[in-house]
Amino acid sequence: MSTSAQVAASQPPTAGKLNLDHIAHFVPHIDDASAALEQAGFTLTPFSAQSHRLEPGGPLVPAGSGNRCVMLREGYLEFLTPTADTPIAQQLREAIARYTGVHLIAFGSADAPADHARLDKAGFNPLPTVFLQRQIGTEQGEETARFSVVRVPPGTMAEGRIQYCQQHTPQWLWQAGWIHHANGARGLAAVIICVADPREAAQRYSRFTGLLARVGAECWRIDSQRGALLFVTPERLHRTLGIAAPALPRIAGYVLSCDSLNATRARLAAGGCAIRETGAHRLLLQWPPALGGFVLFQPAGSAPPDFS
Repeated sequence: MSTSAQVAASQPPTAGKLNLDHIAHFVPHIDDASAALEQAGFTLTPFSAQSHRLEPGGPLVPAGSGNRCVMLREGYLEFLTPTADTPIAQQLREAIARYTGVHLIAFGSADAPADHARLDKAGFNPLPTVFLQRQIGTEQGEETARFSVVRVPPGTMAEGRIQYCQQHTPQWLWQAGWIHHANGARGLAAVIICVADPREAAQRYSRFTGLLARVGAECWRIDSQRGALLFVTPERLHRTLGIAAPALPRIAGYVLSCDSLNATRARLAAGGCAIRETGAHRLLLQWPPALGGFVLFQPAGSAPPDFS
């Protein structure tokens, strides 16, 4: 099995488990966002328009959105932009009006129907499962990437679009030419959620995921099979990283693992990116306005920050 095939096969969680599948920035101008990502040494997938079926066997209709992605060896980053006047596009525009940045967390699912049933039992009133697809070019020609997505009504999770995504065709997303990055980025290790009440948010996400919420010295956290959620106050975020979070609640940033912090530092500096050492072997890159938010780079195998 090739390296890319192994990476693709490792993406879905094992039965009965969850992982961090991806996060998504909502951006108004995909070209500006793409330029900033390439400057930082990321390899991007081509732009792809999204379509969906609102029910199995139903008609395929444009979603009104399109994306480019950064495919990592563990998870990925998505950059979504509105392209038409549809309900999905309107949701993107409303979120961008609050702030440009991360508005979506997708948990990888091994069984979307089971997750839908559990959310319903937990009182989250999930919407009907959406069957998304988009065309992707491969070495063999054009293929169709397919996903089952479980969402809850807008506003149910105030932090953004928090959902489940079951990957049916990971082999078309994690292709060999897309999973290696000049900056050495390897995986999505954690997502940092800034809220006024970390305890309330962590316990709500615990019900949403069925995973245990734990309290640390300065933040609450939830660990999945791969990747963690970290819940912090704006005061703690500012004291630890020097970053303000003016709009609450906010998916403020995320942590990426990398193969070599020295190599990542060198590539970011060569690209003219303003990076800052945060101690404990981490680099902070605050994204420009075209992307919003921030990313922390840390060596693969490191524990996520505890904000102490």
